[in-house]
Amino acid sequence: MEKKDIIRAVMEKEYQISPEAVELIYSSNSPEDLLKYVLSTVNDSVIVISIEDIDLEGFDAFSAGESHSDKIHASSTEERKILSGTSILSSRSDNPSSEPDSFVVPDPLSEPVLSSEPDVITTASDSSIKLSQDDVPDSSVQGIVLDKAYEPDPDIPDASNIQDTPNTLNVPNTPNTPNTPNTPNIPNTPNTPNIPNTPNTPNTLNTQSITVLSDEALTSDLASDSFSSVKTATPTFSFHSSLDANRPVSSFFGQENSLSSIPPNRSFRTEPSSSTSERGIFSSSIDEYKYYPGKNPVTVVSDITGHSTCVGEYMQFVQYFRDRYSRLSEIIRGRINARPIESLKRRSFRRGGDGGSEEISIIGMVSDINSTTNGHKILSLEDPTDSFSVLIRNSDKELFELASKILLDEVIGVAGSITNDGSLMLATKIIQPDVPNNVQRRTGSHGKAILISDVHVGSSQFMEDSWLDFLDFLKGESDSEDMRELAASVRYLVVAGDIVDGIGIYPDQELELDILDVYDQYRKAAEYFREIPEHIRVIISPGNHDAVRQAEPQPALPENIQAYFPENIVFVGNPAFLELDGVRLLIYHGRSIDDLVASVPGVSYQEPAGAVLEMLKRRHLAPTYGSRVSISPEKKDYFIIDPVPDIIHTGHVHTLGVQRYKNVLLVNSGTWQGQTEFQKRVNLVPVPARVPIVDLENFDVKILAFD
Repeated sequence: MEKKDIIRAVMEKEYQISPEAVELIYSSNSPEDLLKYVLSTVNDSVIVISIEDIDLEGFDAFSAGESHSDKIHASSTEERKILSGTSILSSRSDNPSSEPDSFVVPDPLSEPVLSSEPDVITTASDSSIKLSQDDVPDSSVQGIVLDKAYEPDPDIPDASNIQDTPNTLNVPNTPNTPNTPNTPNIPNTPNTPNIPNTPNTPNTLNTQSITVLSDEALTSDLASDSFSSVKTATPTFSFHSSLDANRPVSSFFGQENSLSSIPPNRSFRTEPSSSTSERGIFSSSIDEYKYYPGKNPVTVVSDITGHSTCVGEYMQFVQYFRDRYSRLSEIIRGRINARPIESLKRRSFRRGGDGGSEEISIIGMVSDINSTTNGHKILSLEDPTDSFSVLIRNSDKELFELASKILLDEVIGVAGSITNDGSLMLATKIIQPDVPNNVQRRTGSHGKAILISDVHVGSSQFMEDSWLDFLDFLKGESDSEDMRELAASVRYLVVAGDIVDGIGIYPDQELELDILDVYDQYRKAAEYFREIPEHIRVIISPGNHDAVRQAEPQPALPENIQAYFPENIVFVGNPAFLELDGVRLLIYHGRSIDDLVASVPGVSYQEPAGAVLEMLKRRHLAPTYGSRVSISPEKKDYFIIDPVPDIIHTGHVHTLGVQRYKNVLLVNSGTWQGQTEFQKRVNLVPVPARVPIVDLENFDVKILAFD
């Protein structure tokens, strides 16, 4: 085993390792067995494996008893999967050969579905069973039957021109999975990142299929798929949904969609929204904010640091989604008169005398997105009472375009009419939380704030000369008088993550590092930050390259690393909501930009502020759960954008973007790192050494170049 093999094995387990520890393992008599022993015994709180974390005496005693491989084979199934880096919840069945079948969702507006005959469900054994509509499993798109009296929209193609549209659903065989009521649902380790979906996968195909799940699977799907770790190769499906094939059709809100499903010893805390001006900025997090006084004061309004309670229990996932729904639905509820979804199935919605139907409104979380054979979209919405299907017709161009940008797990309001049989809503309007039009910029502050990110100290591509020029500017040592005056007005320097390049972030990263020890990287970064004048208040938030947990929200850098830096620095988590002398600033490193680029048409890395705009419309920094961003299910959803900030500052993608939306300034800062080999392979061209500087009085932005 070579040293690079040791480093790569540690990287695969989401740890980092010091050069001394690598040398110790490499020089041992059995480096491979010692490495396995270290990885199986290292404390979960360890980020960087050092010599102190290697118990040689314990390894010798262990080797004297039985071999490490025998120990692994003697362990339980769960332990083997944990040691191998595979979550015990990453698959739905213990049978690896079982492959879910699928069925084609018929177009609810095509002629065959207008029949009053019950659907015919064909099992894998080719036996036909006729079921009434009440017998069809409660899925958002199954068994959609419209009353014969319903007249199709004239804009929709004539059903007579559609050839052989089947009304047959293929139900897969349900594997015999043993019941294990006493086994808790253990989610994946938050530090394990999710492999992203391929961005080139089209959102629509010519056929549509979704997976039919057993009742047992539905009760555990929330924890299993939303927090999956490394995804295996996806089987071949005839699949027409933007939802991952293994994603549950429900439920965000617990078993049976019932609010009463929470055990009595577990209370669900709904965070009050501060979307109305009367409630004030601190109403939702009075126990969290910290105040840093001085000439340039900082108030930390919302930050996960010191408040994380997540251990990955099933009910924590339920609480997380309920908090998201409660707070976002309250924002939407101020704009529409919505009713619970459960009430739609309790009453009959009859047509009026003019042939129209009563228009109603609901608010729900998007649990599934599908397209019919005729190209219409079906959204499955879920609230704490029930789920319902909503149809968006492609003849309504504006509404259909908006529906094409809807993401899984976002909370929306929908208005429309219900079909005669009460099984489907025909949407006429979609309402996102969005920012109200009357948001006014805050005034009264003065001076400048500099917004940067992605410094990447330690990388061989770190642009040290440009960085030193930037430090000279901050110290007032520029040649230009205008630049010296500008520097004198700077009050805040905000860094949105990736202070250092880290270790083990991507394969073969060590080949592009000038500093191989992550602590040495931070020591070097601290030397740079000590040159910044003391009158400038520095705020540092972590990113995915920093030495904190990979699961977001991320806490601030640990105290042993903070000790390297000067005292005028405020360390916060990711994301963090701050007040800078009255100016509201939301910092988020921006990892979910990768998801938005892959999922929302028109969003690109070249215009990263456009991705932040999509976050703002949804009032959420990471709308889709379980994609590239590993999200820890805390009791409070720290990604909700409430209250509305004056500035949203992001980074991560190494490109520069500035945009304004309804009086909110969106800034995605660039980087201080040149193009890496990995970026060359993915054709990402960074925009380095560009510095946005914001006037806190009128929010005007200037871009300074130091390259």
